[in-house]
Amino acid sequence: MINTYPLLRPLLFSMDPEAAHDFSFAQLDRLERCGLLSRFIGEPLIKPVHVCGIAFRNPVGLAAGLDKDGKHIDALATLGFGFLEIGTVTPKAQSGNPKPRMFRLPKANALINRMGFNNDGVDACVERVRRSRFYQEGGVIGLNIGKNASTTLEDA
Repeated sequence: MINTYPLLRPLLFSMDPEAAHDFSFAQLDRLERCGLLSRFIGEPLIKPVHVCGIAFRNPVGLAAGLDKDGKHIDALATLGFGFLEIGTVTPKAQSGNPKPRMFRLPKANALINRMGFNNDGVDACVERVRRSRFYQEGGVIGLNIGKNASTTLEDA
């Protein structure tokens, strides 16, 4: 597999971090839709694991936070994850914190995320999960759920 990161890094770092994230996912989705992603990645490791009666394709999964709305399920599954966690999703759609809300710390090779649970809401996310090929083929998807900013702690 070719490591394109050294070539793409200058372009990605010329963008706002959130725009770079969106751009990267747009390209990943494009590669997945035309069938090129699986050619670049190759066959995923199939090493089934059973935990609490649930069959996972392999023991390596993706935690919540990368795909907040379930918009990239099939592309992420093509990368070989045994399971995916989507979110954080809230009951109702919300825009999250005002921009800028993601900050690079280049010297620490780190990123600060102050997104604020921006998402399309649980109903839209569940519909995307249902439409995904990964889910339809038996892939395990978890949903990380949070409270809306407008919800009081007492009502959460």
